[in-house]
Amino acid sequence: MNVEQARPILQAQNLTRHYAINNGLFAKAGTVKALNGVSFSLGKKHTLAVVGESGCGKSTLARQLTLIEPASSGELIIKGVNVAQANLHELKYLRSQVQMVFQNPFASLNPRKQIAATLDEPLLINTKLEKAERAQRIAAMIARVGLRPEFGQRYPHMFSGGQRQRIAIARAMILNPSIVVADEPVSALDVSIQAQILNLFMDLQDEFGTSYVFISHNLSVVEHVADEVMVMYLGRVVEYGSKVDVFDKPFHPYTQALMSATPAIRPQDRRIKINIKGELPSPLNPPTGCAFHKRCPYAIDRCQLELPQLRSWEGRQVACHRLEELIG
Repeated sequence: MNVEQARPILQAQNLTRHYAINNGLFAKAGTVKALNGVSFSLGKKHTLAVVGESGCGKSTLARQLTLIEPASSGELIIKGVNVAQANLHELKYLRSQVQMVFQNPFASLNPRKQIAATLDEPLLINTKLEKAERAQRIAAMIARVGLRPEFGQRYPHMFSGGQRQRIAIARAMILNPSIVVADEPVSALDVSIQAQILNLFMDLQDEFGTSYVFISHNLSVVEHVADEVMVMYLGRVVEYGSKVDVFDKPFHPYTQALMSATPAIRPQDRRIKINIKGELPSPLNPPTGCAFHKRCPYAIDRCQLELPQLRSWEGRQVACHRLEELIG
């Protein structure tokens, strides 16, 4: 790895997003702590996978990284620019450098626009290219994602789910962004199509040097694409390290339970199933101490009272009071 690849292209430090809510005239107002102090870095041409149950804060994190919403607190630095301190010109540039691929390709495409017009829109807004140059780039990108030239004159309803997602990827890549945030990009697709889309992501990364934040609940998908894995639970990071380390030997009890639920074809890859009792607590009223303690089979009194902090252990970050005992 060269120095340029080793330098983080994105850094988050204690990133937080809270939402104030009002439940009505007679109900008490509250605060939903959707994201609660998340820190990580992303290197050039690397893929960080963010995993966890629905409601853990993955999609909220995606909205922070793509500048759709401002953070409540913490720092987000993209390509050396602190987003909170950026001026309008810098923010416009950063938005062009961080693109998103959504879960549902049909909902994310304008049904009234032909595909060529959809791909032309980001070029019109963010570049000074002439019409002929834009048309040339659009045609090249349509071909690059595996679609035929005439598809540019068609509408989204005329395509299959896999084809629509290829169009969504083309739209994200048309500006040659530094970072693409993919929020469950294959979960709405047939299994046979998923592998094709994942391979397309990886081919484009090799070609353009793009960095990915890949949000998924499917650990089989994560194992295929990720360089690093960040496991989230109720708005916090509980484990963060290289894909090889996290999959070979998960440390946190929650990560262990997630891994045990992943289907494996080969008998030697199968793990003893760990059943997690109960449901994810509400971010409106999170439990004291470790948020996972009510569902954790190893919880002790300290887990109920004291919030575990991320600490380094064998090359990764883990937030668990009983780490030494459980893996020793």
